[in-house]
Amino acid sequence: MIRPGEPTILVYGHPVSDAEGTDAYFGDLMKRLPRLKRILHTDCPPARAKDLGAGLHGWGSPFFALGLVFCRWRPGRKHTAGEYRWLIRRAASFENGGGSPAMNRWQSHCQERWLAQAKPSRVAWPWENHGWERNFCRAARKHGVQTIGYQHTVIGPHQFNYSTATNPDGLLSVPDIIAADGPAYREQLLDWGMPQERLVIGGAFRFRRFSEGLFDVDGPVFVPLSAIPEAATAQLDVARALARLGKPILVRPHPMYHMDVVPENNLLHADKQLAEQSGLSAVLYSTGTSGLEAVLMGIPAYRLMLEDRIAIDVLPSSIPTSAVTPGTAIKALHGAQSTPVRVGWDNILSEPDIGLWKSLLFGDMDAIIETPSEKKKTKQAS
Repeated sequence: MIRPGEPTILVYGHPVSDAEGTDAYFGDLMKRLPRLKRILHTDCPPARAKDLGAGLHGWGSPFFALGLVFCRWRPGRKHTAGEYRWLIRRAASFENGGGSPAMNRWQSHCQERWLAQAKPSRVAWPWENHGWERNFCRAARKHGVQTIGYQHTVIGPHQFNYSTATNPDGLLSVPDIIAADGPAYREQLLDWGMPQERLVIGGAFRFRRFSEGLFDVDGPVFVPLSAIPEAATAQLDVARALARLGKPILVRPHPMYHMDVVPENNLLHADKQLAEQSGLSAVLYSTGTSGLEAVLMGIPAYRLMLEDRIAIDVLPSSIPTSAVTPGTAIKALHGAQSTPVRVGWDNILSEPDIGLWKSLLFGDMDAIIETPSEKKKTKQAS
């Protein structure tokens, strides 16, 4: 039961989360702060939301849902004219070929009704500056709800969606506070134009420190499949080719976007995620956090680039990984003798700052959001 005025986290229905208070994105924060509530994003089956507490689907109108069948992205004339009009039309065709316009419109509808009716005091969520999140920030301000965006995953030099330059209304659709999971990512957000006064380091709930000796030159190659089906298929193709050459392979499907993995000689389905592995010779990833985990574990990481899409680098420039294509990956990984490069954990991430999170969720956020000039005046007065 969510009562008016209660701080809440808005999250996805990740399979690792449970009803006892563990959350895939916020760790044990709900156990440490028992008054904190959780609500599930619409990108979650109603049954899963019921298992974990409550979901935004419950605030949606079934009559509104009936009209979603007509929902389309219709770029205005100013966007469909000029030299790059074909790119806009192409993007619209791809978007309208699936259900994303309707899904995003449903999310916006549900979250606005929830903000208006449930009236949480503040909301924190895994922030990636997507369209629905920008809408959420605008709606939250309209209803007097403070917002905390948790930068929970990797940000690389190609991920310009984190920049305020991609927001038509600039900072108006950015959370009041953005909590980075470590110093490297705070600096990345500064580079993308986030104001210093809106940034704090909340720490990394999703990552833990790794022990030494996890690398084994004769061990298997770990292949964590991407959430993007085309990328996952390319990873599987390389994995099977390596297995047929005698290289031991462990394949781990994405936890949110499952893909069947049929075992064969030298290729096995991995029951444990990368963070629970040891004795690996390399990691072949494409997107997501696996590249970061690999280098923090001291295991060589190879980023698989695809031929039909931009190969987005999701890691800070200070982290060394090797980029490979489906054509070069087999040679690079077969009999690989790469020397692992260990990256200092504290240079990238920080331990969760529970005191800060308590202040963000239950304290005076206005004191945290004060402008640099106000901070300067406070310092001079003291």
